Amino acid sequence: MNVKQFILDKAMEAKDGARRLAKASSKQKNTALIRMAEALKSKAEYLISENKKDIEYAANKGLSKALIDRLTLNEKRISEMAQGLAEVSQLPDPVGEITKMWQRPNGMTVGRMRVPIGVIGIIYEARPNVTADATSLCLKAGNAVILRGGSEAINSNRAIVNILRDVAKEEGIHEGAITFIDITEREAVMEMLKLEGIVDLIIPRGGEGLIRAVTENSRIPVLKHYKGVCHIFVDRDADMIMAEEICFNAKVQRPGTCNAMETMLVDEAIAEGFLPKMLRRFEDAGVELRGCPKTLSVYPNIKEVREEDFYNEYLDLILNVKVVKDMNDAIDHIVKYSSAHSESIVTMNYDRAMRFLREVDSSAVFVNASTRLNDGYQFGLGAEIGISTDKIHARGPMGLEELTCTKFIIFGSGQLRE
Repeated sequence: MNVKQFILDKAMEAKDGARRLAKASSKQKNTALIRMAEALKSKAEYLISENKKDIEYAANKGLSKALIDRLTLNEKRISEMAQGLAEVSQLPDPVGEITKMWQRPNGMTVGRMRVPIGVIGIIYEARPNVTADATSLCLKAGNAVILRGGSEAINSNRAIVNILRDVAKEEGIHEGAITFIDITEREAVMEMLKLEGIVDLIIPRGGEGLIRAVTENSRIPVLKHYKGVCHIFVDRDADMIMAEEICFNAKVQRPGTCNAMETMLVDEAIAEGFLPKMLRRFEDAGVELRGCPKTLSVYPNIKEVREEDFYNEYLDLILNVKVVKDMNDAIDHIVKYSSAHSESIVTMNYDRAMRFLREVDSSAVFVNASTRLNDGYQFGLGAEIGISTDKIHARGPMGLEELTCTKFIIFGSGQLRE
C-alpha cells in the first residue's frame, strides 16, 4: 500500500466533507446526532463483538489492565457514548453567531462571525469513546474530522465510525465529514501531519510521549497539553475543613486524570495544625506521600520528596507535599514546576485570592474549589474535546466555540478607500 497516497485521499475526502458540512443547518446536524445516538444503542451487540477482538489482541500483547479497561466497551459505556451525542445535539450551535458589531466613522459596519475551522485531525490512544465524542463535537461545530485511533482499538473504532457514517449519509451529510484512518502503520500519522493546507488543526489526545511526537513532527497547528502537574495552595487564612475536603477530592476522587492534584503546598503558618490530620486521611485512602523536610518534621515516616518529583504527573495515588513560607513562595514554586494546567488556592482572604488569580498563569485557576473541576461539562460547555494549555486560539477546556474561529464581516453602502 502507498500510505502517503492513502492518507492524502482520505484527507481530500474530509476536505470535501468540511465544505459540504459548513452549509448544513443546525436542525440537520442535530437530527443526525440524535439518530447516531440511537444507532449506537441499537447496535451495541455488534460493537461489543468487535471490541472483544481488540481486548483479545491487547491481552495477548501484554498491555496493562488499566489500558484494557479504558479499551473495553460494554452496554453501559455504549449508552454513555450515545448520551454524549444526544447532549451535544442540545447545545447551541456556534456556527454563524455574530459575536460583535461596530460602526466606523465612514458608516461601514464591521463584525465578527463564528465559522468552522475546517478539517480537524484527532490522534488518540486506547479509548473508543473518543471516536464518538470527537465526531459529535466536530460535526456540531461544522468541522470534518479525521480520526486516527491507536492500533489496539482498530476494530472498535472502525465499527463506531461505520455506524456514524451510515447515519450521516442517510441524513444528507457528506460521509467525508467523518473520516477514519483504518490502517495501523505508524507512517500514516507522519503523513497526516504533513498535510498543511488540507488539514487545518491537529488535536492529539493521549500520553505525553504521543503529544510530543505529534508536536515535533507536525506542519499543522497543534492544540495540546503535555501533562497536568496541578497544585493546590492551602493559605494561612483557609477554612481548614474546606481545605481538607478540596485537597482530598483533588487527589483521591480520580487520580488518573490530568486535573488531579500532584503537589499540595501548605503555608507554614498553619502546617502543624493542618498537616497531621490531612496526611493521615490521605494515607488511609492509600496515597503514597512524599514530603519536604518541613513536612517530615511535622509528619515523619513518609518518603522525602526529590527535586525531580515536583515535575511528575503521577496519574496515581502519589502526592508531593511542601510547606512554603507564604503565598510568594507558593507562587514561585508553581511558576517553576507547573505545567500550566490547573491550580487552586484555598483561602478566605479576598486580596490574596485575587492576587493568586492574577499572578498564576495556568489554563484554569481556582479559588476554594478542586482542580478536578477543570472540565468542559463542569464549566457549562456541555462537552469538551480536550484541555489546551496553549495560549493561542483556545485555552482550557475546548468546547464547541473553541472548535470554531471567527472571520470579519463588513456591511457597506458604497464606501471606498480614500
